[in-house]
Amino acid sequence: MRKIEHIGIAVNSLKTSNLLFEKLFGNPPYKEEEVASEGVKTSFFMNGPNKIELLEATNPDSPIAKFLEKKGEGIHHIAFDVENIVSEIERLKNEGFTVLNETPKKGADNKLVAFLHPKGTNGVLIELCQEIQ
Repeated sequence: MRKIEHIGIAVNSLKTSNLLFEKLFGNPPYKEEEVASEGVKTSFFMNGPNKIELLEATNPDSPIAKFLEKKGEGIHHIAFDVENIVSEIERLKNEGFTVLNETPKKGADNKLVAFLHPKGTNGVLIELCQEIQ
């Protein structure tokens, strides 16, 4: 893992939260997109070298909807940039971590992604991200 790629925050309303974070950072989101396969709409903000991803559920069965129902708005995951997501998944499995998706899938912001189960990472959902070439 080379660096924190972004911090993901689950929100009830992307529109409302975009306005809040625009005031907070002094800049609008640089990107908004929907990842239909995950039932989520996202927006991304830059703050210096750091990225924040806001996530709004687009259907009641999505992981974000379930998170919001259980925990409310707040930090959902921390994403780490990796050079080779396939080898990193294998390394982490060998270290005893539970990988939620052993085959990377297309995520937001032109990334391949995979997640580690939070039960094995002190309650924090960890996302691995590799830029799609």
